[in-house]
Amino acid sequence: MEGVIVVNKPKGITSFDVIRKLKKFLKTKKIGHTGTLDPLAIGVMLVCVGKATKLASDLEAKDKVYIADFDIGYATDTYDIEGKKIAENIIEVSKENLEQSLKKFIGNIKQVPPMYSAIKIDGNKLYHLARKGIEVERPERDVTIEYINLLDFKDNKAKIETKVSKGCYIRSLIYDIGQDLGTYATMTALQRKQVGEYSLENSYSLEQIEEMTLNNNFKFLKTIEEIEIKGNISKVTEGDTTIEYNTSSNSTDEMFLSLKSQLFRFRKVGTV
Repeated sequence: MEGVIVVNKPKGITSFDVIRKLKKFLKTKKIGHTGTLDPLAIGVMLVCVGKATKLASDLEAKDKVYIADFDIGYATDTYDIEGKKIAENIIEVSKENLEQSLKKFIGNIKQVPPMYSAIKIDGNKLYHLARKGIEVERPERDVTIEYINLLDFKDNKAKIETKVSKGCYIRSLIYDIGQDLGTYATMTALQRKQVGEYSLENSYSLEQIEEMTLNNNFKFLKTIEEIEIKGNISKVTEGDTTIEYNTSSNSTDEMFLSLKSQLFRFRKVGTV
């Protein structure tokens, strides 16, 4: 058995729990995910099975879209609602002030990851140190925020949608927004809406996967070929006409120029 599963992770379990359940359902040991979701978080989690594990690093590198809720005015040690409250500074924040702050984080930014994370420093996972009450200096990381849209804001409670690069911690982003506002901010909910081109719309719950497996229906498994081809699709557009092509070809540049010139020629003579 091999392929990639777009799992809709539920709240309250770890990413490891998801893998453990899938190993049991699918009766296979060679399986792994392509990006951790905290127990608090829900949504898209790509899981590689069998030989598809070779695609894990490429899938992990894809941009991700999140919807996050947060409170303004207090901080916790984990940067989310499940942590211990460590600071409070209740101030009145206007929608306009928040929108101005969000704009500052769009683009290429530096981000310090939270102590409660799986990042290793000197061979130690940060969350192991954090649980012992040890805090260490974490090097800044380069991340990219493509956009941040404010979906809702009332009584210092906000909801945003954001598209980010690999390595971006939404908890840290929210904490930094709070700092920019002159106070604190803490994440209260998180949904991963999309990873690359894989979204909630084509995901499967653990219950669905278990039931389909019992019925020998493995439609939830995307083949390696399907993933590789989809990952290598690019588009060329001329006017209102778009053609998709596979960039895995050795003559990608020639193909692009040929398609572009042909589209232009066809439009010129009125056949497109």
